[in-house]
Amino acid sequence: MEDTTMIDAEAKGVSRRRFIAGTGSLLGAAAIAGHTAPAWAGVRAATAPIGSGARVPVLVVGTGYGGSVAALRLAQAGVDVHMVEMGMAWDTPGADGKIFANTTRPDDRSFWLRTRTKQPLSNFLGFPIDKDVNRYTGILDAEEFAGITVYQGRGVGGGSLVNGGMAVTPRRENFGAILPTVNAEEMYSTYYPRANSGLGVTAIDPAWFDSVDCYQYARVGRKHAQRSGFPFLFVPAVYDWEYMKREAAGTVPRSALDAEILYGNNYGKKSLQKTYLDRIRATGRVAISPLHRVTTVTPAPGGGYTVLIDQLDTVGRTTATKTVTADKVFFAAGSVGTSKLLVGLKATGALPLLNKEVGKGWGDNGNVMCGRANHLWDPTGKVQSAIPTGGIDNWEAGGAFAEVAPLPTGIETWASFYLSITKNPNRAQFTWNAAAGKAELNWQAAWKQPSIDAAKTIFDKINRKEGTIYRTDLFGVHKIWGDHLTYHPLGGAVLDKATDNHGRLHGYPGLYVIDGALIPGNTSVNPFVTITALAERNIERIIATDL
Repeated sequence: MEDTTMIDAEAKGVSRRRFIAGTGSLLGAAAIAGHTAPAWAGVRAATAPIGSGARVPVLVVGTGYGGSVAALRLAQAGVDVHMVEMGMAWDTPGADGKIFANTTRPDDRSFWLRTRTKQPLSNFLGFPIDKDVNRYTGILDAEEFAGITVYQGRGVGGGSLVNGGMAVTPRRENFGAILPTVNAEEMYSTYYPRANSGLGVTAIDPAWFDSVDCYQYARVGRKHAQRSGFPFLFVPAVYDWEYMKREAAGTVPRSALDAEILYGNNYGKKSLQKTYLDRIRATGRVAISPLHRVTTVTPAPGGGYTVLIDQLDTVGRTTATKTVTADKVFFAAGSVGTSKLLVGLKATGALPLLNKEVGKGWGDNGNVMCGRANHLWDPTGKVQSAIPTGGIDNWEAGGAFAEVAPLPTGIETWASFYLSITKNPNRAQFTWNAAAGKAELNWQAAWKQPSIDAAKTIFDKINRKEGTIYRTDLFGVHKIWGDHLTYHPLGGAVLDKATDNHGRLHGYPGLYVIDGALIPGNTSVNPFVTITALAERNIERIIATDL
């Protein structure tokens, strides 16, 4: 996007007025020779809409972490696979020359089928920041249920397109509470290493972290944590750190240093498009149908399963309905997508033999957010890397792990911002509303209180030590806690309950769950490495025994 002569304008940041209004445009350029490939590189060749009447050996519903692992390993085992994805391919630049919109300037690309943005931070400096947009199959779905908004990625690559990239393997002593029926020795010796390798997980250079302006906010977070007696941990990420160093030097187009994260990242982040999906494309055995939504799965008269699929246009209209037969179906539509689909299939009689555990055990990974107002001698920086790389660990004593998160507004805010993962015991259930024809979630807003209490074990102590206060202008008027959302939906088709211990759905040979729906509500850290590792474990067994 920029060469060295263009840095200054952006380094000075967007004005306060532009940030609050969410307006403005960012003119971009194509990838420059020698730079990290843009996010869409290599994806287009793998996409091919499925035809009605097709029969496929394996249909994978979703292209996120679990689905991508399954498709890759099946293809490497010689099996032809077709993946269907409700979102877009994200392989074509927009009018600004970029695939993805900037976090500080959301536009039509930013949200899934909404006419007004619903940003996780609803306010800034006392002003609401959401804005009207055109209805479009954008990248971030803010799906609203009765007591919670669930943020999910929409597109080829699923949640990897929109997450912060913190690639955390849980501490081994916590694993028994995460997946109690899974052999921890196998996970930590084989499947976590395999997942970390496949995802391209690497660690930041601590010396560079200590010297660069864009992580001043994290250094302030570290100082405050340590002064209050909390361990500060460096956290690996799926970002090209050498590219980020060049961003800071001004020799490549900015990506993380231009606030690109919530609505996609154009250059440096290693989403699934650059890792598992790129290797999937190279097998020549996998086709992907973007803008295709599975509506029904039923046993086929001649064996396998009949799958009904709606093809969508970019305003969400159904343009065709296709009937496909698949010998095996892997549900990988994410915790919410898979759970809603399975609950509906059971309740409507399409798959009546699914057991009573389907829809249960859903949790929010204990997510809660907050901000703190620092003193003037603790500025957090105008330019902040959008890739967080540090956390505060109080899991054993207080039930919270807090990510020191960026607040990349382009202006100095003197604010420290955090996303906490907490030991919240509450679990919700998806049920089918026949009158409305949809699945509903019974999460209650009051169930966030344990998460707030756990986060307070960290931030009340820091505020007392530093003589600081909580910010009250980020989530509404005079509201401290971002307790209305989750970025980390988990559960709804729990391993060894709704499925067997490797994701096979009870009652239907050839039907599998292989995504975050298998994990009962909490991973103690950011979950995508665990989702990937569990998928690696499960698909290895399925290939060995079921194919």
